[in-house]
Amino acid sequence: MDNITNLIRKNILSLTPYSSARDEYKSNQGIFLDANENPFGNLNRYPDPYQWRLKQILSSQKKVGIENILIGNGSDEIIDLVQRVFCDPNEDKIIICPPTYGMYEVYANINNLEIISIPLTEDFQLNTEAILAQNAKILYLCSPNNPTGNSLENLEYIIENFNGIVFLDEAYIDFSEQPSLVSKIKKYPNLIVSQTFSKARGLAAVRVGIAYANEKIISVMNKVKPPYNVSQLNQESAVQSLANEDDFKSNVQLIKSERELLKQSLLALDFVTKIYPSEANFLLVEMENATAIYNSLIEQQIITRNRSSVVENTIRITIGTPRENQQLLYALNLVMS
Repeated sequence: MDNITNLIRKNILSLTPYSSARDEYKSNQGIFLDANENPFGNLNRYPDPYQWRLKQILSSQKKVGIENILIGNGSDEIIDLVQRVFCDPNEDKIIICPPTYGMYEVYANINNLEIISIPLTEDFQLNTEAILAQNAKILYLCSPNNPTGNSLENLEYIIENFNGIVFLDEAYIDFSEQPSLVSKIKKYPNLIVSQTFSKARGLAAVRVGIAYANEKIISVMNKVKPPYNVSQLNQESAVQSLANEDDFKSNVQLIKSERELLKQSLLALDFVTKIYPSEANFLLVEMENATAIYNSLIEQQIITRNRSSVVENTIRITIGTPRENQQLLYALNLVMS
């Protein structure tokens, strides 16, 4: 798909964005009397509206242009922005492939969009033929998928043949052996790859998400986003995280090794019937009386996620520290006994 402009809402294309004081003067040096800020304090100035320092580091690490990067207030803001850029309310459609991350559907309901639901197959893969038979503005895909944990297949084939925007959510990509598709955004102008600092970077409280896409898409999203959508404290936390690559890689490796250890220990429990393959930082565990076990764990102050409403008799368990994982196993053995 070469002409992305045809997919963008007409009123968004003609939109004149808000121009902040920092749009007009890019330097940090000077006497600032332009933005009605309080002259006193350490956090009295508005943050960089385009997060240039953070983007420069990401651009270098990911080998993509700064013009191909948008920083969001978490990935959720990016999910919403994409719908507002491309979809006319009460007119356009999106596709979701459940079971998957719930916010795609929530924002579609907020933005008054029709939702086409094409469930994953029995082995949690995409129904490629059914997806490509539909006409929709946006296809939301999550790989590795939440809550199932597996990586999706045939992604490039779908991106190449889908007549709309493909939003690929890679929140868990750092825990996977599969390569990211960020390197493919030049090849596929209809591809938006979303990543986050919340999972592998351990900055869920900071709320920093990233979109990598064609420069036309990024430029239009910049028109629509709030001018100061990511605080200075959050930008600095993200920059600091990117400077600590050794800690990042060590923590990811520990989580992956703990994932395998926890999987083997859970399989030894009599009431665990299946553990789905995972390339994320969690396991989807099928067990007898899943809801009762979930409630029993809560009574022991161990909080998991009951996913029985989307995959029958399952609990999603995030990989914790080695000590937390041992406490979970101890609690489950109490349930069994």
